[in-house]
Amino acid sequence: MKKLATLFFALTISVAAFSQEDEHKTDLKSLPSVTLKDMEGKTVNTSEMGFEGPVVISFWATWCSPCKRELNTIHDLYTDWQDETGVNLVAVSIDDQKTMSSVPVYVNGKGWEYLVLMDPNGDFKRAMGVNNVPHTFLINQQGEIVYSHNNYAPGDEEKLYEEIKKLTGK
Repeated sequence: MKKLATLFFALTISVAAFSQEDEHKTDLKSLPSVTLKDMEGKTVNTSEMGFEGPVVISFWATWCSPCKRELNTIHDLYTDWQDETGVNLVAVSIDDQKTMSSVPVYVNGKGWEYLVLMDPNGDFKRAMGVNNVPHTFLINQQGEIVYSHNNYAPGDEEKLYEEIKKLTGK
């Protein structure tokens, strides 16, 4: 019993120390550097996309209905968002080799004006810790992840826009 009490005490101290460390942590996770291709086959390094304003990165797939609902909803608002905040959106398709050919057909049919990157092997997806789609990230001008949201429900785009406005001071 004495050993159990000692173990419990040690565990409590460890958890308290971990919580304090987490509470004061100010380092933001940086965007990983992964080489992907756009729909034309041009190579793009994810950490060097060259955007001046904040960047929204949305992981999606052609077989994912919530993903398409989210990106189509944002598409309707995107021009206003860009005018007001300078934000850019990058849609990262996780479609594999079998379904990847349907990405340009879908994107062009919807008239998306986003940069669309292909991640058929899931390298960027793994580097970003994405387990399921849709998964959306907001990246600041220093290349740090400042916001992350998983799944989609109507209205989530407004929460994202509020985060973008906070980031840009608009």
